[in-house]
Amino acid sequence: QLQLVESGGGLVQPGGSLRLSCAASGFSLDYYAIGWFRQAPGKEREGVSCINSNDGSTYYVDSVKGRFTISRDNAKGTVVLLMNSLKPEDTAVYYCAAGKDIATKACALYDYWGQGTQVTVSS
Repeated sequence: QLQLVESGGGLVQPGGSLRLSCAASGFSLDYYAIGWFRQAPGKEREGVSCINSNDGSTYYVDSVKGRFTISRDNAKGTVVLLMNSLKPEDTAVYYCAAGKDIATKACALYDYWGQGTQVTVSS
């Protein structure tokens, strides 16, 4: 069974940092495009960041540019979302998803989803 598991969420003060990880069981993330999404209460799910497996192209939604960084930890076979300068509006459940690459696009259509990890930014 193919599963994705997110970890690293928690409560952090504004301006703080968190490091989210996406790990897989049943397959390797090395050959999949990975996306991070988030959903806040009462809001639609939002794409936050993507990375492909072809050339490492990345994408960030405007609201997180310069603050979030997506990367692959090849040694651990995980995909990391490093979140700095966190703001209360970043509060949401964060999900990672995996899908087949679409050419060299950073983002893809995602077939596998994790259960999510809660990120709360509050003083």
